[in-house]
Amino acid sequence: MNKNEFLNKLDKSLNRLPYEERKDIIQDFQEHFEIGKTENKSEKEIVSALGSPNQIAKEILANYYLEKIETTSSTKNIFSAIWAVIGLGFFNLVIVAGPLIAIAAIILSGWVAGGAFTISPLLFLINIIIFPGQFNYLDLFSSIALTGIGLLLIIGMYYVTYWSQKGFIQYLKFNVRMVKGGLKHD
Repeated sequence: MNKNEFLNKLDKSLNRLPYEERKDIIQDFQEHFEIGKTENKSEKEIVSALGSPNQIAKEILANYYLEKIETTSSTKNIFSAIWAVIGLGFFNLVIVAGPLIAIAAIILSGWVAGGAFTISPLLFLINIIIFPGQFNYLDLFSSIALTGIGLLLIIGMYYVTYWSQKGFIQYLKFNVRMVKGGLKHD
């Protein structure tokens, strides 16, 4: 593979990035080739030293989306970052998707439980309407208590969701550092 083929493959692999960002990255890699030429290296030697343009693009995309999450933490950006990190390798599918599914299931069940507890007085009222002779103070006070518990659970789940999102972003960054070449010890 020569310089032009390498840069074209890299540019195509980075098509999800904004044009200016892509232009800067391609310019950086052109500088790698210029530096290599001054060291009397052939284009093929430089290409083999740089590695696969597809793998380089995957790493750049993962870093781009992780940085984008820090500025704008939207659901779309988070899922884009997750897919970019998973794209770094099949091994990441298990390492990233497994914890994501587990955390999402726990958070979803907490939100559902909080919502169900909160609407328990409505269910009590429906029960009274359907079965008028079944009024019971224990059911009334239980539904009121469940409403309070549900509201506290919803408030708690808000913070759990917030901190889980932050923690998962840190986990994705850690994963990208590991894929790029292990942890650097300071």
